[in-house]
Amino acid sequence: MHLNCVVNGEPRQVDNVWPGESLLYTLRERMGLPGSKNACEQGECGSCTVYLDEVPVCACLVPAGQAQGRRVRTVEGLAEATQLDPVQRAFLEAGAVQCGFCTPGLIITVHDLLRRNPRPTDEDIREALAGNLCRCTGYEKILDAVRLAAAESEVR
Repeated sequence: MHLNCVVNGEPRQVDNVWPGESLLYTLRERMGLPGSKNACEQGECGSCTVYLDEVPVCACLVPAGQAQGRRVRTVEGLAEATQLDPVQRAFLEAGAVQCGFCTPGLIITVHDLLRRNPRPTDEDIREALAGNLCRCTGYEKILDAVRLAAAESEVR
């Protein structure tokens, strides 16, 4: 099957996509976008979260063919040229990145939260992050990063 979609603002075509292939596999292995991580392959950890038509999805659960004609945005697509997105910058500044495996999914999730709710409460933040697992940070630095991103600027 041929897959034509827009990834991070650029039209992309991938040939010979097999029917059972996940969007995550296609992004990482065929398109060379390693940002989204493959951790659980069951949609439980959130490490593979990407936008599909501006809706966050677990890319490990989405068949690649479902992206046909649609827009996909990965963690790599949040930055503009050499300018990090405010959420990406806040994660770095707050020290919310340790091993980095969960970070891309957390960043997409937080980006989406701040688009919907620019001034979330701690309860809002915790609820939004409920589908993302981190084994390194204990979450406090992640919460700090969300608060910092919310305070610094509007998310695009």
